[in-house]
Amino acid sequence: MRNREDFVFGFEPFGWWRSGPRRRGGRRRWFGAGDMKYVVLKMLAEKPKHGYEIMRELDEQSQGCYKPSPGTVYPTLQWLEDEGLVESQEQEGKKVYAISQAGRDFLEEHKSTVEEIFDRFEEMMDHIVSDPMPEVNKLVGRVVKEVYKASWRLRGDTDKQRRVGEILERALAELREVTGSTAKA
Repeated sequence: MRNREDFVFGFEPFGWWRSGPRRRGGRRRWFGAGDMKYVVLKMLAEKPKHGYEIMRELDEQSQGCYKPSPGTVYPTLQWLEDEGLVESQEQEGKKVYAISQAGRDFLEEHKSTVEEIFDRFEEMMDHIVSDPMPEVNKLVGRVVKEVYKASWRLRGDTDKQRRVGEILERALAELREVTGSTAKA
């Protein structure tokens, strides 16, 4: 598996590409509606964790490609606790969650759903880090960096800024030609 350092540009790699349930606009997402409860329960089945640990672990498992927000993780933890699937206790000023027996039973009852979610996650990760994607990521990062540097340096020189835009438009046209895409983003 690749490391997040293989994704050298300063924004979420593959933010424009998702595999899994579709979002509005045709993009895909990492997890479908309702999947997070299974993901969190499975993680808590390994060992008790607090919310930040869950977010950090998902970030690490996805090598920085998926960073769950507190607005996703904490409401899920609260729902799981309300349903009796997890229990929490205060430890060193943090709320630590542990799976309950009811949570273990729930996971077992929904084993095929959990496996499907994690199989899809693994498939997405394989796609993201398989050749030639890490090299493409590095090249995209270099292009983005150069474009931003050029835009910064060329402030006030509208002719050269326009040329940068024309270069990018030609690159887009060539990419669309290679892929047979007619989509205009």
